[in-house]
Amino acid sequence: MSSQQKQRKGEGLECHRCQHCDKSFKTSSSLKRHQRAHAVFKFSCDQCGKPFRTTSELKSHQHIHTGLKPYSCEQCGKAFTTSGHLTIHQRVHTGEKPYSCDQCGKAFTSSGNLTTHRRVHTGEKPYSCDQCGKAIRTTSELKAHQRVHTGEKPYSCDQCWKAFTFSGDLIKHKRVHTGEKPYSCGQCGKAFNTSGQLTIHKRVHTGEKPYSCGQCGKTFTSSGELTKHRRVHTGEKPYWCDQCGKAFTSSTHLATHRRVHTGEKPYWCDQCEKTFISSGSLKKHRRSHTAST
Repeated sequence: MSSQQKQRKGEGLECHRCQHCDKSFKTSSSLKRHQRAHAVFKFSCDQCGKPFRTTSELKSHQHIHTGLKPYSCEQCGKAFTTSGHLTIHQRVHTGEKPYSCDQCGKAFTSSGNLTTHRRVHTGEKPYSCDQCGKAIRTTSELKAHQRVHTGEKPYSCDQCWKAFTFSGDLIKHKRVHTGEKPYSCGQCGKAFNTSGQLTIHKRVHTGEKPYSCGQCGKTFTSSGELTKHRRVHTGEKPYWCDQCGKAFTSSTHLATHRRVHTGEKPYWCDQCEKTFISSGSLKKHRRSHTAST
């Protein structure tokens, strides 16, 4: 390839140039996003002070404060504060996804969702928690994370009133009541509440143990199992019984111990009807039947 061809090729990669600062971009959409940094914000909201470039943008924003949602979907009736939000919503019905990632091809209904997705590839995390400094990809993820510090649990179960920090955790919890297990293993048919549980289970078949202990080299199928194991080395016992003060390395060990106080014995032998506080105790007991035969 000649030096002229190389130059033309390089120019083609970043052919969209900003007229304000001469910075170049690969795509016109990247250039448009950049040019917002040069925009003059002449108008501001008298309620929250947020600045805007045009009066139309300001008026659309003010609907957030007034609660006005003048744009409604003719298919499902859902209402929106701006015509732009309605347009994006309508793609739920049409299936249209006009914004696609140039790295992996995944498509999205809005440019905002595409921008957020691109951070998966770039590793960019532009939002940080002012309490712990953790870097986060989106404002919604930041708001959810901040509840870890505030203790806020805005999502509660309407059956048992257990509260959760994240809406996703509530959705998973509700399956405890409904018995729904939408994720099933293609090899053995076992069903699970969450996709994460299914992923971990599949390692039983593959033998994969991607989490290893840095101290002894022991490997595990899940990060949770590794976290529990590490307490063997550290001696940490973060789970305490509120009745006798005994401490445990895991919440499951604490739950089993509590049955000593409550008298609960949920594990039942189908041969002699004897009951036990743990599945491990039941397994040991069953050996007495097999040994006697």
